[in-house]
Amino acid sequence: MANVVGTAAALCSMSSFAPQILKIWRERDASSVSLRMYLVTVTGFALWIVYGLSIGSWPVAVSNIICLGMSGAVLALKWRFRDGAKAQAARAL
Repeated sequence: MANVVGTAAALCSMSSFAPQILKIWRERDASSVSLRMYLVTVTGFALWIVYGLSIGSWPVAVSNIICLGMSGAVLALKWRFRDGAKAQAARAL
């Protein structure tokens, strides 16, 4: 039962970033994304990876590596689309 719960939790955590990534990509706007929140999130996942490796728990480490990659993608998109599509269009004029 613990493995089922752990797997479900990992799948929820890993998939939770997909809607945010898709929204930013479609709208080309990340101005409403909190930079501080994602910096803390990325730091937390990095620490979970270290923890998972230190206790020899590959499921903890691997799921957090995936979460780190996805939350890192949000940060990268935040940097790329930081001003939002409207501000970028206004500058182009």
